[in-house]
Amino acid sequence: MAKRERRTFSNEFKEQIVQLHLSGKPRNEIIKEYELTPSAFDKWVSQHKTTGSFEEKDNRTPEQEELIRLRKENQRLAMENDIFKASRADYGTKVDVIRNNSHKYSVSAMCAVLQLPRSTYYYEAKIRDDQEKEELTELIIDIFKKNRSVYGQRKIKKELYKKGWQVSRRRIGQIMKEQGLVSKYTIAQFKPTKTTVNESEIGNTLNREFDQDEELKVIVSDLTYVRVQQKWHYICVLVDLYNREIIGHSAGPHKDAALVQRAFSTVKYNLNRLELFHTDRGSEFKNKLIDEALETFEIKKSLSNKGTPYDNAVAEATFKTIKTEFVSGMVFSSQRELDLELFDYVNWFNNIRIHGSLDYLTPKEYKNKHQAGMCAIS
Repeated sequence: MAKRERRTFSNEFKEQIVQLHLSGKPRNEIIKEYELTPSAFDKWVSQHKTTGSFEEKDNRTPEQEELIRLRKENQRLAMENDIFKASRADYGTKVDVIRNNSHKYSVSAMCAVLQLPRSTYYYEAKIRDDQEKEELTELIIDIFKKNRSVYGQRKIKKELYKKGWQVSRRRIGQIMKEQGLVSKYTIAQFKPTKTTVNESEIGNTLNREFDQDEELKVIVSDLTYVRVQQKWHYICVLVDLYNREIIGHSAGPHKDAALVQRAFSTVKYNLNRLELFHTDRGSEFKNKLIDEALETFEIKKSLSNKGTPYDNAVAEATFKTIKTEFVSGMVFSSQRELDLELFDYVNWFNNIRIHGSLDYLTPKEYKNKHQAGMCAIS
């Protein structure tokens, strides 16, 4: 079994995590979504509060290790206790058997064989149905709210399946309607038109080959706008066609090449691995410094055909998602707040949000699954 890769964190990352916490994001959500240990998170917060430096080694004390071990042991005991309580009643087990086989045999016949009065079965079954619906409703509300109120019936169904529930989309839709859960995707989005066009002679090398089987081979990009106080600011993201991961992002008050350059500066991978950079013909992508950077790292350039948005369909779809899930209805108080919220959204998008185009996996899960498959083949 391959060892789990040891994670390292930059001071900038630690600062962003602390600022998320100071801005009001709950401690437990940050720890879970960024896969942090509570001790590391608490240490960063303490360091920021006392010295403002993150240079100290973040080794746990023996007392902290013992506390974590005891918490895990308590969780295990609680789980075993729940399982025991759920299976201790004889007639309850009989009710379960009848309910699970009612599609094959008559209830009357099974009640007779199991020597259980039909009135008892129907009474218990109704109670269990009510309890099941209550539990299911709580799960659906929890999934919906934890995923930024954007998941619809399909994705909620997938998340429920991961938790051991097989529920029809129709039933999920009924419960969502009862609870007033409306996905942001039901709100019509305004799509602005491009005002300037890059007249470069560079052609469409990508040619709509959006399904790529190699990581970082093809990167696509686009820009969108967001309100910061009373002014428009802009967001740029770089998307890997291999697993739809956002590998770079930036935000700022100007829709220009500098915004694109800053997005490239956030890429954590070696830029020499990139082979093709595809965009539409927006003038912000036409810049000598960008061209020189692409040449330095031997990255070829591809542009959509003029007036053909489908040539950059994945980037267009990604930005429709961002507009719906992140931008819609939001007015940020400052560029700093926008940067922090975008940082948090990108992490959720890459590591927590399931994608229909990836067979309802996250970009991280998709990459890990396919890389594991390639290792097994080799």
